[in-house]
Amino acid sequence: MYYRGAQAAVVVYDITSQKSFTRAVSWIKELKQQANSQIVILLTGNKADRAADHRKVSKDEGQRLAEENNLIFTECSAKTGMSVGEIFMSIAQTMARHGVPSPEKDAGKSVKLEKDSGKKGCC
Repeated sequence: MYYRGAQAAVVVYDITSQKSFTRAVSWIKELKQQANSQIVILLTGNKADRAADHRKVSKDEGQRLAEENNLIFTECSAKTGMSVGEIFMSIAQTMARHGVPSPEKDAGKSVKLEKDSGKKGCC
């Protein structure tokens, strides 16, 4: 995981896999120990579209983990798009509310995304 200078992180686990939830716990610990102390962390349980018949991690377990670690919590479905947009809105709103500082303007190198046409001159 690369998190140097990160201001936010999304930790995703699969609600149909207890092992995935256990790994999410270790990722949260690592972020809390190694990342910026003001990092905004959102925990989300993915595959909410399969909750009715395949759920192994209860919504309460996810919510409890988030509360214990002062995280934002949601469940989503990458397959259907359910709550995916809300994840990023929640992070942005939390950062704005808590006044998370923006990275310095010239902190990184700029990257040119347009490809040069290769043609030079007037014609």
